[in-house]
Amino acid sequence: MSPEYIEKLQHYFDVIVQGVPTSLGLTAVALVVAFFLAIGLTFLLSMENKPVKWAVNSFLTLFTGTPLLVQFFLIYAGPGQFQVIVDSPFWSLLSNAWFCAMLTLALNSAAYSTLLFHGAVKAISKGQWESCAALGLSRLQTLKILIPYALKRALPSYSNEIILVFKGTSLASTITILDIMGYARQLYGTEYEALTIYGIAGVIYLVITGIATVLLRRLESKVLAFERLEVDKA
Repeated sequence: MSPEYIEKLQHYFDVIVQGVPTSLGLTAVALVVAFFLAIGLTFLLSMENKPVKWAVNSFLTLFTGTPLLVQFFLIYAGPGQFQVIVDSPFWSLLSNAWFCAMLTLALNSAAYSTLLFHGAVKAISKGQWESCAALGLSRLQTLKILIPYALKRALPSYSNEIILVFKGTSLASTITILDIMGYARQLYGTEYEALTIYGIAGVIYLVITGIATVLLRRLESKVLAFERLEVDKA
């Protein structure tokens, strides 16, 4: 490799890496919002209220059944079609590309996370439900006890969701966000070296997801240690 080519690679990397804080920031905020939304929706989905369950299932179908890219465009460009929204106090947020990107990722992740959490709740053994009922606990009180237990079991699957949300931030560049892909696309617009530029962007995503995967696997081993203790005792 010539010194000129190495210098060029360094320049491309320096430009693209500027988008890392934006990508990580979007991921972090979207995951926090999505987690609490998913917890609330899991509670609602586990209650014996058919209209509420129908509304939650409609939300899940909408956000799991449509492409994330379409959701980005609808949430970013859609509200501007309604003058009522444009004139409302919410327009300052809905006209902000970063907020729309975060909201899209959060709602999409909340839908998938709800399916994960609710599946973990349904997987709880019948005996545990009966034990709570024998103590005279209501459905809501039972869920407050069992859902944290179910969340621990859902952690391995939820770890994958965390990685998917980070990779999903790459679509934020389509609505003018200068994240990793945003800077890569901007650079490609002047340099036209697709293989090199997008290759560097891909390596940055790969490194970050690799580090995140290692950290999440270590977290899983600590959180799920109680299961190994139960097996050893048995």
